Amino acid sequence: MLTVRPASEKDIPAILKLLVQVNLVHHEGRPDLFKGPATKYSAAELSRILTEPENPVFVCVNEEELVLGHAFCQEKVIPDSNLLVGHKMLYIDDICVHESHRKEGIGRLLFLHIKDYAKERGFYHLTLNVWAVNPGAAAFYEALGMEAQKTTMELIL
Repeated sequence: MLTVRPASEKDIPAILKLLVQVNLVHHEGRPDLFKGPATKYSAAELSRILTEPENPVFVCVNEEELVLGHAFCQEKVIPDSNLLVGHKMLYIDDICVHESHRKEGIGRLLFLHIKDYAKERGFYHLTLNVWAVNPGAAAFYEALGMEAQKTTMELIL
């Protein structure tokens, strides 16, 4: 039985291990940009983030409370302007499933939990970024109904 719940202090060591796995995917694809192995947050930073309601973090755990995946989100408000319609968006900063538990539906459970969370709180849409070196992630999100909103391009000099 898998459960998705808000992350807590006791989950920090497992989340840090998952963050290294995320980093290594990016490092292997773009070693010119990503150091590895590394984490984007320290334990102290994670502890602070877990207290911020505008930055919800969820974990997927099994019956033994083993963390099998995580999802970091950020609430963003787009103000109404001459150009843009004001709205609330939930940005998915990171989803990771432990490498030994991929293809078991954990990522899907996390995503669907985030989607329900956002709907219940009146968000207009979910957004996220996918690196071009990770086409599997893009295919995963497309299978869940997401569509490309914009493309970031680069020219390495």
